[in-house]
Amino acid sequence: MDTQKGKIGVTTENIFPVIKKFLYSDHEIFLRELVSNAVDATQKLRTLSSFGEFKGELGDMKVKVSVDADAGTLTVSDHGIGMTAEDIDKYINQIAFSGAEEFLEKYKDNANAIIGHFGLGFYSAFMVAKKVEIRSLSYKDGAEAVRWECDGSPEFTMEKTDKAERGTDIILHIDDENKNFLQQSEIDSLLRKYCRFLPVPVVSGKEQEWKDGKMVDTDRDKVVNDTEPTWTKKPADLTDEDYRNFYHQLYPGQEDPLFWIHLNVDYPFTLTGVLFFPKIKNNFEVNKNRIQLYCNQVYVTDSVEGVVPDFMMLLQGVIDSPDIPLNVSRSYLQSDTAVKKISGYITKKVASRLEEIFKADRQDFENKWDDIRIFIQYGMLTDEKFCEAAMKFCLVKDTEGKFYTLEEYRTLIEGQQTDKDGNVVYLYTTDRVAQYAYIHAATEKGYDVLVMDGQLDSHFIGMLESKIEKSRFVRVDSDVVENLIPKSDRKAADLAPLQRDMMSTLFKCQIPKVEKAEFIVSFEALNADANPVMITQNEYMRRMKDMAAMQPGMSFYGDLPDSYNLIVNTENPVVKRIMESTQSELNARIEPLDKNISEKNAEIKSIRDSAKDSKLTDEQQGKVTELEQAVEHDRKEEQEIIEVYAKSNPLVKQTIDLALLANGLLKGQDLNEFIRRSVSLL
Repeated sequence: MDTQKGKIGVTTENIFPVIKKFLYSDHEIFLRELVSNAVDATQKLRTLSSFGEFKGELGDMKVKVSVDADAGTLTVSDHGIGMTAEDIDKYINQIAFSGAEEFLEKYKDNANAIIGHFGLGFYSAFMVAKKVEIRSLSYKDGAEAVRWECDGSPEFTMEKTDKAERGTDIILHIDDENKNFLQQSEIDSLLRKYCRFLPVPVVSGKEQEWKDGKMVDTDRDKVVNDTEPTWTKKPADLTDEDYRNFYHQLYPGQEDPLFWIHLNVDYPFTLTGVLFFPKIKNNFEVNKNRIQLYCNQVYVTDSVEGVVPDFMMLLQGVIDSPDIPLNVSRSYLQSDTAVKKISGYITKKVASRLEEIFKADRQDFENKWDDIRIFIQYGMLTDEKFCEAAMKFCLVKDTEGKFYTLEEYRTLIEGQQTDKDGNVVYLYTTDRVAQYAYIHAATEKGYDVLVMDGQLDSHFIGMLESKIEKSRFVRVDSDVVENLIPKSDRKAADLAPLQRDMMSTLFKCQIPKVEKAEFIVSFEALNADANPVMITQNEYMRRMKDMAAMQPGMSFYGDLPDSYNLIVNTENPVVKRIMESTQSELNARIEPLDKNISEKNAEIKSIRDSAKDSKLTDEQQGKVTELEQAVEHDRKEEQEIIEVYAKSNPLVKQTIDLALLANGLLKGQDLNEFIRRSVSLL
């Protein structure tokens, strides 16, 4: 064959600028493409041999990657089917077979779209090479070896050459900007990343051993890949130890996984893989590189958004499918029918496996619950189908450490914890230590309290309320125990208006300033043995603030101050003493002022009522202003009298500080004063 010169195809003048411009940021991908092509050529020869279309000896069926730093070359060699001059002309020179013109037009603005199209994979070599040679000898009888060369321009040369062994050598003359690809360590690192599970042995350099005080090469080839990874085998042929070893191969240094799911389906799509459940702690972050995506054992990416539901980003492992479109936009993945089916299958398989584990060994499932709870809750919050399946095996845990399914727990509590409106009330705590007093009061009353202290629980509770008919979740410190599950209308404290106003001012003026907190004073006739003063937090507002901490869009709630109810128990003996002494000391001074205030307010109302069309004359407006100022003066005098008395009665401040202390709200100087006062009272 004479030396042939020419241009590569009709569209290739666009190929090299596109490769250089759009693929440069992912230039390391060239090695994956070239090694994958070599593996493909090797497997094709095996297939031909198995069908009797190739009758020669297969020989050494490895792919070899060689670095020659002195020559400045990187070579990828195989002993596969090889190519004739006609093959090179068709598959290299004339790329129209793969629709290059349309392809380039379609993806010229999308760098990643080219990667993974193995018909064009060869051209990725020009991202790092100033010149590329092909030396190939076809498996076909009588074939002549051929050499092809191109410097990255549309021109090429092709000529007959000497090559004794069947197969193809791709020789890259590495350009000055990419000399790092002439380092053996760099090449080995890329091979481990992209080619560690290819189905044909890949050789890179020699095995080393320690000799004479240093590491030296042996004569044994260093195979960098595992040709039969765990996910390609039948589950029945694998032991638990096999799965654990594979996990540690993928993620060295991590703890053993809790359990795993082996994926294996061939219709209506092809999908294999193994997903592992690592130990997940409360402070989780959806990690985008836990699951690795492969295509026929060729590593593609560890960014699998769109291929698996978001909640499964908490898992680790491998998914292998030739049916997932490679390197296209996330929006395309999310709308692709095949991807949707695959995502749905994975969700169904994971839910099914979890239910299977739960039924097979419930005790083991309960032991692992704290580690997998956040995964299951995240899935239930974000995936409706997973939620539906998980309602059967989702567990809740109470303060005694007992686990229940949602159905079991409702059956347990509905007799005792159903309110007057027929709602089953689920009591819960978010902090067993800080809310101990409230938990103790609830359990003493015969109630059961759940532990909901996870990062997602504020959202999860809302979801459960929407799923479980006639249910309410109430934090155990959101009200006094008598009102957590109201069986009848609340019993109001029997206080006269003057007494209520006086006592409200008495307690309110003694509440210390707590940063970003507001207190509302109320009076209730609770049990005599209940605490004199209790602090509760509105369930709705507290829950909104908890969710705001995780959702930036709810920052409005997060900026609001915490709202607390300071409940004074009028049946408590200490409070009765305070009320009696207050009335005894202050009634004679407060009653006249209160009477004056009432009379002046009545006069103000009379003036306003007599005004025509609600418009006051200047004289009427002057009188109203004078009366309002008098009322304000009397109120201020009332308040000063009560505040002076409150300071002289340490019991008021003591009961408030005890309630604040029980809720972790008494700090700094206020805490120090409380301790000193307590010692003094003793």
